[in-house]
Order: sequence, then structure tokens, then C-alpha cells
Amino acid sequence: MHDQADDGRSSGQSRLGGYECRLPKLTRTGHRPDLRNLLLEDHLTPSGTLLSRYDATRRTGTGMRRREFIALIGGGAAALPRGARAAPALPVIGFINLSTARSFMEAALRQGLNETGYSEGQNVAIEYHWAEGHHDRLSAMVADLVRRRVSVIAATGTPAALAAKDATTTIPIVFEMAGDPVKLGLIASLNRPGGNITGVSQLSSELVSKRLGLLHDLIPSASTVGFLVNPVDPRTESQTADMQEAGRTLGLRLHILRASTESEIDTAVASLSGLRLGALVVGTGDLFSRHSERLAASIARQEVPAIYQYREYAAAGGLISYGPSLTDSYRQVGIYAGRILRGEKPADLPVMRPTRFELVINLKTARTLGLTIPPGVLAIADEVIE
Repeated sequence: MHDQADDGRSSGQSRLGGYECRLPKLTRTGHRPDLRNLLLEDHLTPSGTLLSRYDATRRTGTGMRRREFIALIGGGAAALPRGARAAPALPVIGFINLSTARSFMEAALRQGLNETGYSEGQNVAIEYHWAEGHHDRLSAMVADLVRRRVSVIAATGTPAALAAKDATTTIPIVFEMAGDPVKLGLIASLNRPGGNITGVSQLSSELVSKRLGLLHDLIPSASTVGFLVNPVDPRTESQTADMQEAGRTLGLRLHILRASTESEIDTAVASLSGLRLGALVVGTGDLFSRHSERLAASIARQEVPAIYQYREYAAAGGLISYGPSLTDSYRQVGIYAGRILRGEKPADLPVMRPTRFELVINLKTARTLGLTIPPGVLAIADEVIE
């Protein structure tokens, strides 16, 4: 009988890949299989190479069965040190947005997560899904995240938030939007959202009348002001009503321009010169934000003073912007996602609202339009682009 393995170790043990494991009991006539001679197809040699032929048992006569070898390997795996086991899967945040990919939004989300102790690729995974302006893709994107049961859905923008709400009542959702989530039916109240949804409301849609007032202070001679809206955006009706009321208060005539596609934006902008508008307010919404640079530049070429909701418009050549910081809103989404990963419930997290609003003025555009910005307006500006 073979009481010793060929390497001199006791008969009950051998080494496989550097880990000690037990050999099976005696098989036939007292023979104990020798792993170094067991060249089974799809198994490893002691040196770690993958074998492609099954011939050793014919040569050695040991007759070790395939299931015995698998049992042996399984026993060795069970004895692996704790550090050698597969790492647990990372929690996954599914990010969805109707727009095209914007790196500053992704960076802001990661910053918020970092503030709660999460770092992408280390203790959390983030999947970014951008619908490239295709509304019909949102439902499929959300359905896939729900099917795979991600840990949190970060639904940024009103269309994405509404799609996520329709898809699940169990997976936590953190939204970011310009409108009022209560009016849109997302949550019960700002302070106690209830259910599986909370997030960040910029209240930017509620600022359209404020923007009209700022534009009137800047250009008091403008008696007719245009208002560019997307008719398919769910916030358009309430925004238009607010603007009309503010216009009556200021004694201004309001001209509504509508655009729901990129080509309709071009048509609306091209009509500005013939409308003899004194100024223009650009409404909120993903369609306009997605084309912010092109929109701001084309309106400036029409030599119409315009006010926008985000700094990105003014940086792209728009005259003036007033609203919350988009970067900060996405950072707050990251903070709430991190807090939920740590065990807090969306129902207990009140909707965050901006505490500071940015007034950004592009002086270069003002000079091109022949406008002199009043010192009082410059004094309250958060940023002046030279």
C-alpha cells in the first residue's frame, strides 16, 4: 500500500496550488491517487497549467473518478484563507437622465457620494444611463435597473423621475428636478415624502417670474417679452401661468414661443428678429438644457437679450442666468444616495431645496448687444463673465 505521497507528505494530505487538502479514501486495492499523475481534462496540474488530455488514469491505474476529483477541489476551496474568497458584490446606483452625457454632473454625483464615505469602484458601483433625448428609452432603462434590483436609482430630471416612479415602489429613488415634485405627483409633501422617493427640487420652475423681473430691471425699455417653452414638458402649463401673471403685474406683453424638438428650436430662434421682442425668457426643461450652448449662441446672434435658468447658458454666451447651481444639485443627489446606502429610508428624508441662487452676467455679450448693466445689478451678481 502507498502510505506516503511521492513528495514525502503523509498519505492523508497533498498540496494543490499551495493549499493543503485531504485526499479521498482508498479507491481500489489500497491505491491512493497521486494528484501529480492525475491529468484530467479541464483540471490543473500542480504547476497550475490547464490539462487538455485524459490519460493519466490509464497509465497509473489509480482509477480516480471525476466526481472524486471535484470533491477534492471543493474541499480545498473551502479551506482557502478568508482573504482569498471572492469579494462581496458592490452596491449599485443606477443613474438615469434623458439628456446626453455631461461629465460635470457625474463628477458632482461622485463628490456627494464621497462626502458620505462612498467611492466609485471601491465600495459602490455606478451605472450611467443617458437617453440622448429619447423619451422612449427611459422606461426600458428603468425597467432594466428594477429587474436587476439595483440598490438606488438616481433619477435626474423630471422625465427620468416620473419614469422611475412608474416602475417601482420598492427600490429607493433619489430624484433631481427643476419643478415641484408635489404638483407633479411624485411625493406627498416636501418635508415627509413618504414611500420610496425623495430627492432635490431646485424650484427653478418657480423662478420664471423672478427672471422676468430681473430682465425688466436690466432692460426697462422692453415692453414685449418672449417666453420660449417646450409644450410637451409637464411643467409648461404652470410656468406659463406664472409668467402671464408676472407680465400683467409689470405691464408687459408676453409672446409665447413653442419648441419641442431641435428643429423647432431653430425655427423659434430664427423668428425672433421678425417679432421685434425687447427681451426673451427661456423656460426650463431638458430639451433646452441639452442644447444650452447652441441655444445661447444662436439667440445672441439674433441680438435679443435673454435670461436663462443655469450658469451653463451664460458661460456659453447667454446674457444672464439666474437659478440654483446645477452642480450643487447633483452633489446633493449623491449625498442622499449615500445616506440611503447606509440604511436611511427615503420616506424619512425631506426633499432638499436650494438655499442659494446664482446670478451670472456675461459682460461680453452685454457689450455686443450694446447694453450697459446697471451698477446695482452688477453688485448683486455672483459671477461676472468678462
